Amino acid sequence: MSVLATAMGLLPRADDGHVPFDDQGYHTVNPILPPTGELILGTLSFLIIFALFVKFGWPLIKEFYNGRTAKVQRELDDSSAAKAAAEAEAARIRQAKGDIDAERSRLYAEADAEAESLLREGRARLEVELAETEARAEAEIESAAGRSGDELSIEIAGRASRAIDGAVARTLDDSVQQELIENFIARVGATTA
Repeated sequence: MSVLATAMGLLPRADDGHVPFDDQGYHTVNPILPPTGELILGTLSFLIIFALFVKFGWPLIKEFYNGRTAKVQRELDDSSAAKAAAEAEAARIRQAKGDIDAERSRLYAEADAEAESLLREGRARLEVELAETEARAEAEIESAAGRSGDELSIEIAGRASRAIDGAVARTLDDSVQQELIENFIARVGATTA
């Protein structure tokens, strides 16, 4: 760039005597500011590049940051909607938990009432069955007493009959026995005639 500026006459040449020159290169008069020609050329170059940047680069940068802002806003809106949905879900869960507690209490009350009802019905059924069982037992006891009385009578009659037969057989001889049989037959014949 300095060759072009020197050719155009904006920068002094080393041999024209305006700028001190030694064997180490150019030296300016002011150690802070460059020579005036370089300052003007550098300022014009900066202004041209800055104008091109503002005209072409700035809209791209603005569009990029607007897109980024829109993306961040969308993410914020989405997160706010997600937060609202989560809060609504939490409220629904809390309400359902309350409903669960109420439902549990209701079911416990129903179960207690049903258990009490079953207990009352069971007691009533047991009392009825107990009364029926007692009545059957008394009837069976009376029947057994009657049967055992009959069986005892039969057993006594059987033993008495065997004892009498044995006693009669030992005490009666054949002639007495024959006489008793004939008397019995005569009596039976007299009652039937």
